[in-house]
Amino acid sequence: MYMVLTLLSVVPLFVLAQMGWIVLTEGSELKARGQNQARSTVEIPAMRGSILDRSGRALAINTARYDVALDPTIDGFEQKSAMFYRKFADLTGMSESRLRTTVAERYSPQYVMLYRGLDEMQRETVEEWDVPGLILSPRFARRYNYGTTAAHVLGHIDTDGTGRSGVELQYDDFLTGEPGWHAVKRDRRGRIKAFVGGTVVKPKHGQNVVLTIDLVRQAALEDELARGVKESGAKWGTAIAMDPNTGAILAMANVPTYDPNHPGRATSARRRNRSITDQFEPGSTFKLVGAAAAVEQDIVSLEDSVETGEGWAVFHGYTMKDVKAYGTISFAEVLSKSSNVGMAKTATRIDEGIFYQYARNLGFGQPTWIDLPGEVGGTLKKPANWSRTSLTSMSIGYEVSVTPIQLLAAYSALANGGLLVQPHVVKERRSVTGERLWTQRPDSIRRALKPSTTDALRPAFEKTVETGTATAAQVSGLEIAGKTGTALKVSGGKYSGDQARASFVGFFPADDPKIALLVIVGEPETSMYGGAVAAPIFQNIARRWVGTFPEVVDHIVAESDTASADVERMTAPSQTSPPTVQARLADASGDTMPDLRGLTTRDAVHWLQKHGVDVRLFGQGLVQKQSPQPGEPLPSTAMVTGE
Repeated sequence: MYMVLTLLSVVPLFVLAQMGWIVLTEGSELKARGQNQARSTVEIPAMRGSILDRSGRALAINTARYDVALDPTIDGFEQKSAMFYRKFADLTGMSESRLRTTVAERYSPQYVMLYRGLDEMQRETVEEWDVPGLILSPRFARRYNYGTTAAHVLGHIDTDGTGRSGVELQYDDFLTGEPGWHAVKRDRRGRIKAFVGGTVVKPKHGQNVVLTIDLVRQAALEDELARGVKESGAKWGTAIAMDPNTGAILAMANVPTYDPNHPGRATSARRRNRSITDQFEPGSTFKLVGAAAAVEQDIVSLEDSVETGEGWAVFHGYTMKDVKAYGTISFAEVLSKSSNVGMAKTATRIDEGIFYQYARNLGFGQPTWIDLPGEVGGTLKKPANWSRTSLTSMSIGYEVSVTPIQLLAAYSALANGGLLVQPHVVKERRSVTGERLWTQRPDSIRRALKPSTTDALRPAFEKTVETGTATAAQVSGLEIAGKTGTALKVSGGKYSGDQARASFVGFFPADDPKIALLVIVGEPETSMYGGAVAAPIFQNIARRWVGTFPEVVDHIVAESDTASADVERMTAPSQTSPPTVQARLADASGDTMPDLRGLTTRDAVHWLQKHGVDVRLFGQGLVQKQSPQPGEPLPSTAMVTGE
């Protein structure tokens, strides 16, 4: 028992001795470790990059706000405290007494939150005061400046600032940036205080993304699409415009749409970008595939006669019908009048493997690889899986599923001489200071058709607009080529005319295409035909767009001048503006709208564009009407009407 008591008394002495030895020999090191452990870091968020339209207009931006905290124990604060309380009260609207009370009654001895939400100018002002102990912490919120405009292209972000759809998701890695940090101190309870002289690592802000779309054109396309959907009583609509030579998306819209500022208020259906996610049987717009295969394989020429009879024919027990009986017509008229019988008869002369290969060459059954998330590849069965009626059905756009963007890419190949180009919505990426970091290089996926084939086919698609099923797409003075489509939706295992998809896809100017445009209207009530529902929307968009492309305006005017030159010399005054009329432009100030009446449309458009005005041109010849009127302030957009 004595030995046990002795040991119990010795052990504490031994522990105390060891502790003393550690303090004496390692105390400074432990103290340093404790100090290091007390130090911590606070993240400095990186600013998400902006999304701009092709002209530099900010579509999606960050709004920065700053929270202000204070450590009043820091050396030097007391000397500046009176000045700080007075100026900060004036800056924020808080009372000086409230500020002093907040600091005096703070919970943490060395940390107190004073204010949340300084704007950028207020932050700069506070920093100029150079008050010791202040801690300014940024936080960012995303804002879409134009609400629903281009919503499905832009997409939106999550509550944590991560891209969830559209460009926001596709380019999230570039937009996000890298956060920085600054050193602070924490006590044993985790409370923060300022760390004077502590390390600060600045954040690397995200890159800015420049789109291929133009805000003005996008808004016009959305406006006309929404109006057309409403007038036709349709449930939804989709429209895409693309440069057929480069694949640059000029506009893309869906109705109904949503506001990316409040994505949670919209259903998933409204947020879905139908342009790339929805697939449907295309109907007669798919006749491009059979026409291209038949012409390029020398099976038929545009002038060859095709017997369509009384407007119906039976293929392997399945009856195919036309809208009406056309009798014997040329193959060009098979396309322009959209004869199902004529197309199916022609398709029976095409080898199944060849037909399939042309469909693949034109991009069907595979993604276009557009730089947007969620694209689907459509459905194109291999010949081994075809039924006896597959070839004739596919020749008129059934037993195949496509996406709107695939269909537009295929018609862009017809427009540009046979190249299947890759669509894209981003033009370039820039640093926060504006330095260009990366530029999109337009690329073609493959040669789908020979130039001689597209040259041969194009007149038939022009005739579709001139005298065929798409006369409602005509724009005065503008040559348009295209094709209508009507596809019935399967409902209850049967095709339903009440749930049709009406479409028109075309390009202009037909002989030198700059714009390819697709319009699809879902489940319209007024008519199920693309020529009656989708073509008028195409027309209205084209009318509003044509004046925004100087090269297209010049083309129209040049074509008009060439076509009418002989007649004008014989029957009309010269198309050169009279000297007295020209003098008006010479005297015009550039701040107000001049009197354009009597000028040639070419001269009027040239002057307006020179002064930064977008032009909507109707007609050619001499200017008869204008809006705004002479003397009114020079607008951003003007309307000019020729003879």
